[in-house]
Amino acid sequence: MITELQERVSYPARSLAEPAPNAEQLNEILKCAMSAPDHAQMRPWRFIVIEGDARLKLGEVFVKATQQRDPGITEEKLQSVSQKPLRSPMIITVVAKITKDHPKTPVLEQKISAGVAAQHISLGANALGFGAVWLTGANTYDSTVKAALGVDTDDEIVGFMYIGTPTMSKPRRPRPNPADFVTHWQG
Repeated sequence: MITELQERVSYPARSLAEPAPNAEQLNEILKCAMSAPDHAQMRPWRFIVIEGDARLKLGEVFVKATQQRDPGITEEKLQSVSQKPLRSPMIITVVAKITKDHPKTPVLEQKISAGVAAQHISLGANALGFGAVWLTGANTYDSTVKAALGVDTDDEIVGFMYIGTPTMSKPRRPRPNPADFVTHWQG
């Protein structure tokens, strides 16, 4: 298991094809997300699963949001934007469910918890033989996208997890030496 964690990689979204996880596999993947650290047991995550024709509708939402941000965008670029959700057969939108002024858990911790849940989705998908990639970008932070997905204004989209069956060999990524990032504090 340690090797799988050390060798975890993101697959390019375009390399993720059918089949996507079935309902049972999706449930297992989301159980992994439930193991994210969670101060005060707030469970500050929500998951929006998008697959099938709903991906086309998400593409339309992305186009609308992009046009609002950039009214001069070309039709060619809008066509590309509309196709983004079609790059994989399943997308799980990870949302940080924010409770402001919580007495024990600052907003930052709530966002981090949702981020760890997203990472656990990736690890769970990998453990079941699927590829995954965590994508963000302007649509992640866009109020039009949030509204279309039913995300409350105070909540935040942490990212879009694109998931499917890899159509390529596992990418190899060089890893830095951990010693280059560590100091030992002596007081």
